[in-house]
Formats: sequence, C-alpha cells, structure tokens
Amino acid sequence: MKNILKDIIKSPQFAEGTAWNRREFNANDLVVKEGEIATSLFFVEKGELRVTRHVDLGGDKGIQPGVGELKEGAIFGESCLHSALPRIATVMATTEVSLLELDGERLSIYLDDNPIKGYLFYKNLFGIVIGRLNNANHTVETLMAWGLKAHEIDKHL
Repeated sequence: MKNILKDIIKSPQFAEGTAWNRREFNANDLVVKEGEIATSLFFVEKGELRVTRHVDLGGDKGIQPGVGELKEGAIFGESCLHSALPRIATVMATTEVSLLELDGERLSIYLDDNPIKGYLFYKNLFGIVIGRLNNANHTVETLMAWGLKAHEIDKHL
C-alpha cells in the first residue's frame, strides 16, 4: 500500500492541501475519536499509534481497551473513506507521528480517473481489511473460549 499511496500523492491530479494533508502529532495526542463523523483515510508515514474502542459495561461503567497498534506504513480510517460515517475506533499517538490524511471524495475521483492505480489500491486495501477481519475473528473465538471456561460451561460440552 505504501508505494501506491506515495505514487498517488506525487500526482499533480492529487494536490497537497486539497486532496491530502500531512499532519504531525506528539505522543499521547488524540488523532481520531470513536464516533466522530469523517470522510478520510490516514497513512502512517512515521511513528506508532494505539487503537482503542469503548466497551459499555452497563450502567455508567465502561472501559477503553486497546485493540491494536499501528506502525509506519499502516493505514486506518478506511471505513469512512467513501461516506461520511462515524469513526469506529479512537486512535492516539504513542510516539511522535507523521500522517498523511487523504480526502475520501478526492481519492475516489482520482482512482476513477486512474483505474490501474485504483485496482491496485483496492486490491491492497482488500488484503488489509481481510487481515483485520481474521484478527477480529480470532479475538472473538479467544474471548468466547475464555468466557466458557470462566463460567465452567465447557464442562457440559
């Protein structure tokens, strides 16, 4: 994905300041907040970030566990790429970070005008999303097994 995005941002058709912006953050800075409405994709140019999600425990209780780490070359925000949707996670810088924020609408227009790059972009994005889905499935299976054991339900299976 790194090479495809670097090619895209070098294109005169995809100008800095209108189609994309470089954003800098310090450690512990909030980058995106779960629930914000957005239409952009981020590419991690430098640094590391932590991804968290709010988990409602009922009543007034909740926790914000970490669900992933992002490093140089990673992307995030793809769920808001083509529609104004709420962010599905909070992302916070854990080191100094440099990000490229790509405008979803302008990226869509650019990829429509450049179908080979569009194909390569979405092929890579598909691989990233499938990898995340596989990780999420593994996490759910692990939590289910833990819950069954914690409640001694596994003895009855």
